[in-house]
Amino acid sequence: MSKKIIILGGNPETGVLVEVANSMGLHTIVIDPNPNAPAKKFAKETYDIDGFDIDGIVKVAKENKVDGVLVGVADILVKPYKEICNRLNLPCYATDGTIEAFCSKSGYKKYCAEHGVQDIPGIYLHKDEEIRKPDNVDLPLMVKPVDSGGGVGMKICRNEEDYRETVINALKFSKKGIVMVEKYMDASCDDMAVYYTFKDGVPYLSATYDRILTRIQGDSSPIALSTIYPSKYTKSFVEKVHPKLSELFKATKVQNGVINVQFFVENGVFYSYDPGFRLQGEAPHIHLAHINGFDHRKMLLNFALTGKFGEDNFAEQNDYMFRGKSACSVWILLKDGKINSIKGLDEIKNHKNVHFVVERFKEGDTVMREWVGTERQILYRIYTASNSVEETNQTILDIKEILDVKGEDGKDMIIEWTPLWNPENYKNL
Repeated sequence: MSKKIIILGGNPETGVLVEVANSMGLHTIVIDPNPNAPAKKFAKETYDIDGFDIDGIVKVAKENKVDGVLVGVADILVKPYKEICNRLNLPCYATDGTIEAFCSKSGYKKYCAEHGVQDIPGIYLHKDEEIRKPDNVDLPLMVKPVDSGGGVGMKICRNEEDYRETVINALKFSKKGIVMVEKYMDASCDDMAVYYTFKDGVPYLSATYDRILTRIQGDSSPIALSTIYPSKYTKSFVEKVHPKLSELFKATKVQNGVINVQFFVENGVFYSYDPGFRLQGEAPHIHLAHINGFDHRKMLLNFALTGKFGEDNFAEQNDYMFRGKSACSVWILLKDGKINSIKGLDEIKNHKNVHFVVERFKEGDTVMREWVGTERQILYRIYTASNSVEETNQTILDIKEILDVKGEDGKDMIIEWTPLWNPENYKNL
């Protein structure tokens, strides 16, 4: 008899997790309020219940005699995930400390201050207080709701009037009624991220990567065009930030799980922001499974059922330098409109250096105007691995040559292609 698992959330990235659970022979139950949530089409069973309806989800779990519960790729559901697991006495990787530190931007700032990790200077504004600007930080400013992800409600403000309007609008996207206002880290900064695995209380650095962002979509939050692994800042990060971040992690009493933390780098200073204590949309786990041989999705699914996270030889498998390989994720961003035709997907999937494609739209789908400037405008994330940055660049050029996406007007729907990576920056890794 198949073991039953509830997976919370229904976005496309969670859909990949559901497919992995199915491949492991599990009976998958996806819970999401949207009846048409993409992950639901892969599930054996679905319920149209809000992820915050803890009583409703516990009832479903008991009626189905489920063996485990797991949160998908959704930050806001980590807290209810913990409450549901506690009520059902099932394994849960979240702790009170991790929820305080990683599921609230204000909590993260507090932990950063306590452990000497530099974050981005800024303030919080509550819906019932006067709109003010941070001291010692000039316009432009980045405004974002404290509890929404994927770029939703975020905007760069360049003048006073726009700033006021944006704060009022961003508050609408916050369940808590709080927005964060920060120094805007502009295009002169580099953008990188780190990805950790926690096993039995030990934080292991599993990946580092650099990001190239699109800057042509006005003042919406910049979205990635591509990422490359390992980061050119790996050595500096390991020396300067990793020890402090490891102590921060330990203070949360985290035992098991995965986390992604993003950084801006300006004049050699790492500014930490946006921790995600769950599987990521960027999905470094796809590269890790391909290159290092462990799959965080399977590890988390097994943990949900058994309370054991990863194999005993995990420390030997883990290599944040990716065994000398160069990995890259190419993000294809679309303009708004209806997709009339997509050509080249099968050829891309068969490319010798492409090992996975996350698909979010198909022919006939419509990209809504309000999705532009958020991660909902992504058509594909294409995962590549090769022996050098030069070979990675050639793979990007091959993909660009092969893929053709046209709208109803017959025009190209791809907003912008990633620039190529500078191999000189990665020579001394």
